[in-house]
Amino acid sequence: MRIGLRIMTLLFVMGYYTGIGQNISVPGTDFSNAKAVFSELKECLKNDGGKLWNHKLDGPVMLVNRETRALIANQPDGKGELVKMGSFYIGTFPENLNISNSAFNWNGIRWTVVALPLPDTKYGRINLLVHELFHRIQPMIGFGSLSEIQCTHLDSKEGRICLKLELEALKAALKSDHPEQHLRDALLFRQYRRQLFPEAKIAENSLELYEGVAEYTGAILSGRNKTELQEHLVSEIDQFFGVPSFVRSFAYITVPVYGYFMQQADGKWNLKINNNTDLTSFINTFFKTGPSEPGKKEIQRLGKSYGIKTITAFEEKREITRLEQKKTYRARFLGNNALVIGLEDIRIGFYPGNLFPLDSLGTVYPNLRITDNWGILEVDSCGALISKDWQHVTIGPPLVVSDTMVSGNGWKLKLNSRWKVEKEAGKYKLITR
Repeated sequence: MRIGLRIMTLLFVMGYYTGIGQNISVPGTDFSNAKAVFSELKECLKNDGGKLWNHKLDGPVMLVNRETRALIANQPDGKGELVKMGSFYIGTFPENLNISNSAFNWNGIRWTVVALPLPDTKYGRINLLVHELFHRIQPMIGFGSLSEIQCTHLDSKEGRICLKLELEALKAALKSDHPEQHLRDALLFRQYRRQLFPEAKIAENSLELYEGVAEYTGAILSGRNKTELQEHLVSEIDQFFGVPSFVRSFAYITVPVYGYFMQQADGKWNLKINNNTDLTSFINTFFKTGPSEPGKKEIQRLGKSYGIKTITAFEEKREITRLEQKKTYRARFLGNNALVIGLEDIRIGFYPGNLFPLDSLGTVYPNLRITDNWGILEVDSCGALISKDWQHVTIGPPLVVSDTMVSGNGWKLKLNSRWKVEKEAGKYKLITR
């Protein structure tokens, strides 16, 4: 971008006054991005015409600036809080809601929400938006009662090795003119993982149905041609290997790849699944691989073609680091100085690529934002532990305490008026006034 144009764009800020007493400032760059992306999205959805799912993906969309919380929507809300600006509607995203790529109900309408800035490429933007549009319609097309189960086994050494071998086989399939054997190998690695971890069957399936199918939808409707889609999926696998945690992020990779190959043979395969489908059994049946119980020796033999020696060496080093990190987290969250907060009506936003399972205690979220009846908790480092039953969140000890704001190392807690933090019997507690 030319320097002069860049300066003019940054200075172009719109300010408007809404009926609910908010002064909205929306950068001109956000308007430019919104205009471009809504045009791209309209073209994409017109080309699909509802064919992929026998249901149109079109619907209410809002783009939200993470820094300012200013939003730009493609239609009005149900209560008239958004202000019309040209062909858009603008407003401020409510503070008690978390800005995340998702679908949610607000002011009588089910919205697709996507955070700004958007990906740099047209394919990336459409991929992301369509993924989130799918989440908006999923209750209407047979995926309405899905519950996520975290795949804690994918933070273990053996679980990660098996997943990496599966993905290396899938990558080889994408690069091959004859992918059949690589697909069979990938499914054998998957089956072996399920043998090692019986809980994997239900847990992995829950996330693959929820996030994997949505990501398949985004990828397949992104506008990429066959070669571009293959290259994209290979690139996604390579990038995935650098993600700190596979616990929740793996499903964004596996289903799009299997789905791509199934789509080559049957463009309507996705219409044959719903929230009760066991995707692994479905994929096995589709490729006629059948049930199998591979042994360790067979996996070792097959793994030689997919870099098992290098993968294992990496995971053995990672395991040492993981065990040290576990000690750190246990000391931080199990000590008397930790602050334990009960969860009542939680809304949470987080990054799915760095979750850390902490045995039976729950999962550490290195960064997150929670809104609840007591206020708003923001964690940008040092982490927060959410219990396995989602009944409480634990953070490090408070360092600064006031009537409205409490903060510690890497976190801050904005309190609603009837709540306060006190120290009783050497322990910090969040209580009502």
